[in-house]
Amino acid sequence: MSESAEQSALDLLSQLKGLAPRSKSGEEPVSSYEELDFDFSDLSASEAPAGEPAGDAETQSAGPSAPPSPASDEPPLNDPRLAQLFERVNQLLSDPTLDSDEPFRPKAPETLEETGLTFEEVERLVLKFLHSKGSATGRQVCAQVRLPFRIVESILKQLKREQLVVLRGAAAAGDYEFTLTESGRDRAKRFSEECTYFGAAPVCLKEYLKAMEAQSIARQTVSEEALREAFSDLVISDELLDRLGPAISSGRGLFLFGEPGNGKTSIAERVMQAFGSTIWIPRALGIDGDIIRLYDPGVHEAVEEHTKDGIFDLSDVDQRWVKIIRPTVVAGGELTMSQLEVTQNLQTKICEAPLQLKSNCGALVIDDFGRQRMPVDELLNRWIVPLEKRYDFLGLPSGKKIQVPFDQLIIFSTNLEPRKLVDAAFLRRIPYKIHVGSPTEKQFHQIFEMVAPTLGFEYDKEAVNYLIDKHYHQAKRSLRACHPRDLLLQIKSYCNYKGLPRKMLPEYFDWAVENYFSVM
Repeated sequence: MSESAEQSALDLLSQLKGLAPRSKSGEEPVSSYEELDFDFSDLSASEAPAGEPAGDAETQSAGPSAPPSPASDEPPLNDPRLAQLFERVNQLLSDPTLDSDEPFRPKAPETLEETGLTFEEVERLVLKFLHSKGSATGRQVCAQVRLPFRIVESILKQLKREQLVVLRGAAAAGDYEFTLTESGRDRAKRFSEECTYFGAAPVCLKEYLKAMEAQSIARQTVSEEALREAFSDLVISDELLDRLGPAISSGRGLFLFGEPGNGKTSIAERVMQAFGSTIWIPRALGIDGDIIRLYDPGVHEAVEEHTKDGIFDLSDVDQRWVKIIRPTVVAGGELTMSQLEVTQNLQTKICEAPLQLKSNCGALVIDDFGRQRMPVDELLNRWIVPLEKRYDFLGLPSGKKIQVPFDQLIIFSTNLEPRKLVDAAFLRRIPYKIHVGSPTEKQFHQIFEMVAPTLGFEYDKEAVNYLIDKHYHQAKRSLRACHPRDLLLQIKSYCNYKGLPRKMLPEYFDWAVENYFSVM
C-alpha cells in the first residue's frame, strides 16, 4: 500500500473513534495502527449466559476492568457516516500498487464461508490451542490460526455462548483473555486424540489448485540474461548454457549426466534463481478432515511480508499462506518411496506433504540418481504417468484419492549413463539430456581465479600451470571442476596449522595433491 493511502486510512480510522486524527493522548496525530484504541465492549464479561461466571473471583476483584462502553455522544453503530468511512478505508487498504505484478496474491477472507472452512474446523484449532496454552488473548488466537479477528471473534463468541470458553479479564488494546471451561477442556482433549495439529488454519484444495495454476512455471519465461545471472558464480561454457536454457525454460524434465565433481548438482540447485520470482503456498491443506502440512522451513525459504500483526491486521493478504522463493527440493541417495506419498505421523495424526507437492512451481532435484535406496524401476513406475500428464494422484489416510498438480522442473543428476539406468519409454518423458563435461584448462584457471579470493588466496597463474603440468598431464589425471576449491581448502588448512601466509605455491600443491589423490 502506498504511503499516502496508508496515512489516509489512518486518518479515517481515527475519525471512526472520534480522534480526528489524534492519538490516545490527544496531543499528536496517529502514526500507526497500534495507537488506535478500538473498543470491544460488546464482548464484555457481562455477556456471560445465566449461570456462567464471567471469570474467577480473583480475576474479577484484582484483574483489569473491561474497557468502558462508548460515550453516549458518539455516533450510533447504524450511522451511515460509519458505513461510508469503513467503505473508504477498505478501498485504501486495497491499493493496487501493492505488489501488483504478482500473478497470485491470496486475499484475506472476510467471512468464515470465504475461508472454505466449517465452524467445527476452526473450533477444533481454537480449543486445542487454548488447551495447550492454558489461556490466550483474542490477538494470540488470531496469530496462531492465521485468521482475521472478525472471524475469530465470532468463533470465540459462539464458544462462549456454548460455555466452552470464559473470559478471564481484559487485555491490551480492547482485547480479552480467554480460557477453557471444564466442558471446553474435555472437548479439546477429544479433538487432540483425533489430531494434535493446532497451527495455521488449513486452505482448501480448490484454492490451492487455483494458486498453482496461476503461479505455474509453465507461465514463466527464462531469458539468457537471467540464466547467466543465476550461474554467475559458476564457470559454464556458452555451449552448455545454450543447452541448459531451452531445457529450463520448457519446465519439463531434465537429465544432467557426466563425471562426478563437474558441477551437476551446483547447476541443478541454481536453476530456480533464473525464474527470479516468489510464489505463495498454503501453510497447510485441509482435505475432508485430513490436515496436510505443506510449508516446510527445511526446504522452503520464506520471504518476509511486512504486515501489521495482531487483532487488527489490516493487510489484505490471507495469513494462512506464506510467500516463498520458488522452491528447489533436493533428494539424494536417502530417497524412499514413502517420501513420494502423503505420510501420517501415527502419534500426532498430522500428515506431511510428499516431496513433489512441496516442490510444485519450482524444481525437484533427484541427485545421484541410480543410487537411491529404492529400486530405479520402482521410482520410474511411480512417476511415469505424472511426467506425461503433469498431474499426480495421492492417497489420504482416510482412503480417499486426490488429484494434484505435478508442476515442477524435474532434474535427474547422475554420474551414470542414462541409457544404462532407464528404458527408452522413461527417457522419452525426460525430453532434455545434457552432458556436463570436465573443464578445459582455460576454465580450470577461471575456476581457480574465482575461488581463490573467497578462501583468502591471491590467484597465481604460474602455480596453477605447475599443478596442471605435473599432477594432471604427467599423472594422466582428468581435470574436475571441484578440484580448485578442494585443493585450496587443503592448502588453507595447512597454512592455518603452520601459521603461514596463504599462498598458491608449487610445494603447497604437491602436499595437497598427495593428500587429496592418495587413493584416487
